[in-house]
Amino acid sequence: MITQRVPRAVGGRYGRGGFTLVVIAALALAGCAGPGPGDEEGPEFVPATPTEFPPELASYYQQAVEWGPCDDYAVDPLARENLTVYEFSCARVAVPVDYSAPGVLDVTDDPEGQESVDGNVAYVALARRAAEGQKIGSLVLNPGGPGVGGVQTVADITTSIFGTDVIERFDIVGLDPRGVGASYPPIACRTDEEKDAYRAQVRVDMSPEGIAAHEADNERYAALCAERTGEALLASVGSREGARDLDIVRAVLGDDKLNFLGYSYATYLGALYAEAFPGNVRAMILDGAVDPAEEAGESVIRQGEGFQRAFDAFAEDCTAQPECALGDDPGEAIPQFRELVDPLIERPAQTTDPRGLSYEDALTGVVQALYVEQFWPSLRAGLAELADGRGDALLLLADIYEGRGDDGLYDNSNDAFDAIRCVDSPPELDRDTAGEVDRRYREAAPFLDDGRGTGNAPLSTCAFWPVPHTSEPGTLDIAEELPPLLVVSTTGDPATPYEAGVELADQLGAALLTFRGNTHTAVFQGIQCVDDYAARYLIEGELPGEGTLC
Repeated sequence: MITQRVPRAVGGRYGRGGFTLVVIAALALAGCAGPGPGDEEGPEFVPATPTEFPPELASYYQQAVEWGPCDDYAVDPLARENLTVYEFSCARVAVPVDYSAPGVLDVTDDPEGQESVDGNVAYVALARRAAEGQKIGSLVLNPGGPGVGGVQTVADITTSIFGTDVIERFDIVGLDPRGVGASYPPIACRTDEEKDAYRAQVRVDMSPEGIAAHEADNERYAALCAERTGEALLASVGSREGARDLDIVRAVLGDDKLNFLGYSYATYLGALYAEAFPGNVRAMILDGAVDPAEEAGESVIRQGEGFQRAFDAFAEDCTAQPECALGDDPGEAIPQFRELVDPLIERPAQTTDPRGLSYEDALTGVVQALYVEQFWPSLRAGLAELADGRGDALLLLADIYEGRGDDGLYDNSNDAFDAIRCVDSPPELDRDTAGEVDRRYREAAPFLDDGRGTGNAPLSTCAFWPVPHTSEPGTLDIAEELPPLLVVSTTGDPATPYEAGVELADQLGAALLTFRGNTHTAVFQGIQCVDDYAARYLIEGELPGEGTLC
């Protein structure tokens, strides 16, 4: 299963593929085509009888959850403030590290006091805001990544949900999967200082010596992950376990049926849940879809194509405006862009931060800005600044992607991303195939091509991962009892191309809602047309008609 971060080549990565974590109050309301949601009330779903669970997991499914303040659950200060202002409460839910030998949950276990998973217990973190009206159930949200936390995201997205009846009818619940965000124990690989140092490196040498050095770095990183996280947890952080954790979460929230909103990579998590627990699903929205059947290399190339389309759209907009650093001809935007960033290979640009802007951070900042059209002004300003020899704006964008705060501390999203993707799909061990994927990626995304391709490429971190992968790409096996689902796909989505949404909807037998725009994910981000359809589906079970477009 491929991730939603965007690799420049087989060994690197750029962009974040989870929910964008940007809620912009001034978003223009999108228009609709096709049948629209009406104002009359429709029939509500009737909950089924309580679902069953394996007897050996009874202590997990029946555990009591102690809700309390969210002070220590979000890294970002604004998210912490929002969790308080919007009256969220937080908790951690115990899950077995190894489902094949779960043992009996010891109710005296303390997630804050544990330093290892020797007791075969991990904890997933939840943030919950109670429904304001007649409650249908809980709406569990995960933003994807993989490695991005739902606790942080739900604090940011609640403002947009206030514009719908969903806030009245559902407890809004953000989920941090095992090892991610506020969950415990965390996935931990590099220290904050090591992450700064890694970002400062330039990784463009595709000579045999350069490839060997890159692979040695990947191997060291994999060893650090095993040492600092522990192989037991590291082997269990895949989406296979994530889907089973999600069913325990459903049960401890008191819901007979799951209501789930998954963005980007979390569409894969939701799809696996739908496959494994079809009778436990009430409603599911999968936004910014990935195709579970797609091989990793092909997905990398499609992401390159998606970000090239996003760059081309940005360049068209930028070159039509005065003083664009890419000039006034969109046809020349790529060489103009390379003239700006290529000098950084030899020397970072100056910044007020003593780190400077490295070549790798410059590309990361650019791709971060291409996720949503509302970041285009920041990118335009950042490129103009770079033309003047400074890199503060692009460094800030790169820090947003990398999860680095103003205090120099990082969240664990990067480490979690690597850990989850390496157990979610088989590693590429064939060097010829790795080189061919690198060649095709450069061809698909020429704005990211440094011109140093040799037809060879380093094997990725996953080739050196200390624990085996637990999932394989494949078509979903969906039971007839699965209720109707809703897939949302955006025509100009750079990280999860539109076609993947079409394919996922087909595999799930789900309805497809198309949003015409240049953004990654759309539900509950201030786009009224999309939000109306999402709310109507969640509350009343009414799906948009075939061919519906927002």
